[in-house]
Formats: sequence, C-alpha cells, structure tokens
Amino acid sequence: MRAKEKLYKHLPRPKLNRTKINEIYQRLQNLDPAPRTELNYTNVFTLVVAVALSAQSTDIGVNKATKRLFELADTPQKMMKLGENTIRDHIKTIGLYKTKARNVLALSKMLIKEFNSNVPSTREDLIKLPGVGRKTANVVLNDYFGQPTMAVDTHIFRVSNRTGMAPGKDPVEVELNLLRVTGQKYINHAHHWLILLGRYTCIARKPKCYNCPVNDLCSYKSKTLNPES
Repeated sequence: MRAKEKLYKHLPRPKLNRTKINEIYQRLQNLDPAPRTELNYTNVFTLVVAVALSAQSTDIGVNKATKRLFELADTPQKMMKLGENTIRDHIKTIGLYKTKARNVLALSKMLIKEFNSNVPSTREDLIKLPGVGRKTANVVLNDYFGQPTMAVDTHIFRVSNRTGMAPGKDPVEVELNLLRVTGQKYINHAHHWLILLGRYTCIARKPKCYNCPVNDLCSYKSKTLNPES
C-alpha cells in the first residue's frame, strides 16, 4: 500500500463527492479569487508572531495589539531587545497575553540561536518554536512559503464537518481529509476560503445558510434558510 493510501485509510469518508467539493471551491474562488490572511504583518517573522498571538483571539484584536509592536520590532533581534515586559504591555488587550509575551520572546531567542535569525520553512522546525503549533506552522508555510498546507482552526473544523466535505473528529483528521479531497487547482487558497466562510457565514451558533453561496451543496441537516427563523 502506498504511503498516501496508508495515511488516509482510517479517516472518515467525505459525505460529498469530488464534483460537489470542486464546485464549492469554484464558487468560493469566484467570490474571492486571491484571499489572504486578515492578520497584518510585514515579513515572515511578524507573520509567525501574529499567527501565534491569534490563538483564542480575533484577528482584529491581534492587529490592534501588534500595530505598534511591529513598528518597534520586526526582527527577532529587535523583539529580544524589547524584552518580555514591553512585549506584554503591547499585547495585553488579547487573551493569554502573559504566556504569549513569554513565547514571543522565547521564539525570537530561538530563531537567533538555532536558525541564524531566519524563520524556517519546514513544519518540523517551525513547531519547535515556543507558541507555534501545527496550525500556526501551516499558516506560515502556506501564506509565506506557498506550500500546499491546510491550517485547520475552529472555523475550518466546523465548515469541513458541517458541509461533509472533510469530516474528522480532530483538526489533524480534518486537515488530512482536506488534503485528500482538495484538488491542486484550489489547494493554495483553500484554507482561506474555508476560514472566511466559517468566520462570516457558517458561524457556530446560528449559521447564515440563507446567505451561503454553497448551501445547496452542503450536507448540513439543520440549515437556517430563513434569516427570521
């Protein structure tokens, strides 16, 4: 059995066929041909920091917190010179800011010491950085390095399971299922389309199915097709 077949063998089967999945992506592409992260950044270092800070926080909140921070420190060396207390003061409006400040300082030090101040371009090395998990690594690999990764956050997890296009009981299962069913034509922008769909339309408590461009393709049984319901 080939490596990919072994990888996908025990995953839940998608509820939608490839034709419907491709149609979902095509419609989302038509609406937004070249989506990008809503986090503000100036280089790959500030992208890593911004994505790491976004855990359990909104992109809007992170952007407000990092505006001045990134003006002062857009390299690991500058961030290290700021120190933990100053970093913390700049990001204190976002969740878990004390832990995140420690992580930002620690990852800056690690980049200097172990990676010659360069952000690595492999998931294996990225997840060594304090505060950087698989999702953060996948965002950086896709957004900056152009690699075909799927960064599964709470929005993508919800959309993938609701639609039936890539079900899974945890983010890794959803990620692998998305990689299995997403064609090369759509892979580079797929996670942005799904994040935006989940963030603004397929929301958690009361999805706006009446305003969803793919509601006729979705397998979700409890659709809210009437905005007044």
